[in-house]
Amino acid sequence: MQERAARTRRTVLEAAADEFAERGYQGASLQGVAWRAATSIGALTFHFRNKTALAEEVRTAGSARFARCLDEREPAADPLTELRTLIGTLVRLAHEDPFVRAARRLEADAPEDAPLLAEIWLPVLRILIDRADGARRLRPGVAPEDAVAMLSHLAEGAMAANCTARDTAWGSVGDSVWDVVLHGLAADGPNQGASGTASPGLAEARPGPS
Repeated sequence: MQERAARTRRTVLEAAADEFAERGYQGASLQGVAWRAATSIGALTFHFRNKTALAEEVRTAGSARFARCLDEREPAADPLTELRTLIGTLVRLAHEDPFVRAARRLEADAPEDAPLLAEIWLPVLRILIDRADGARRLRPGVAPEDAVAMLSHLAEGAMAANCTARDTAWGSVGDSVWDVVLHGLAADGPNQGASGTASPGLAEARPGPS
């Protein structure tokens, strides 16, 4: 009996993630979630008393998945290579994970304030930029705070684009765009080819096809 209840709860959460990701808090309904989960309103409200409680659980799950994926990233000796991996992870999660997509959508129109996903990934980005600056991997004249501001805005835009449209062409275009951006930030050095092309490390850091 407990196993069945746990399975129903998991199914409802997965259905709610899809509902909130597509329709937002205001547009989502418990009836829509129940329909997606192929269950009754009674079974849904047994686990979640109302839409607000359900949204909070979905948002919490999305934040936890987001944080776990960032924690599991492979470290790299070159901070710019690791930065490329971080950006790829952010965009992939915003594109592929319904709980992360729902959490981002709920940030915009949920009825209560909640910690933003940026509070999870932005400190990581800042640390990598500071590491790159300390290792003299940033191009002369590029201030770390300017690099953080630019990359955070671009990352938010890339994640937002992937939340609203599952365009398979975006992956390859996005890789090229980020290679250009990070190449522009990088100082000339051993991680850059003699011809001035993008660092091999950055190219190798591209996420593979899912």
